[in-house]
Amino acid sequence: EVTTKKRGRKKKTKVLNLIDRLVNYKASVCLFIKNLCVPFDNNLAERDLRMIKVKTKVSGCFRSEEGAQEYLTIMSYIGTAHKHGINAFTAIREALLGNSDIIFN
Repeated sequence: EVTTKKRGRKKKTKVLNLIDRLVNYKASVCLFIKNLCVPFDNNLAERDLRMIKVKTKVSGCFRSEEGAQEYLTIMSYIGTAHKHGINAFTAIREALLGNSDIIFN
């Protein structure tokens, strides 16, 4: 009987691939430790969507499409204010006073 040998390098498991990537990119992965301006993760979109999912879980659903759109508009405004370093309460107060473009200055 003739046995055929596989050629090339041996396939690694997912865990070993992850460890290799973490070792190779250690400086980039741990940059948030040295530079406090770098966020722990770079997933702002997921964080923005998480609030919508929580709202849906708590209330079951939005009662109307108009209500959902208004909620998304408010959350978008608050998210933009937060990204510009403005407190959500301050941003909402200024918007109600007619100075809604405070977050763009």
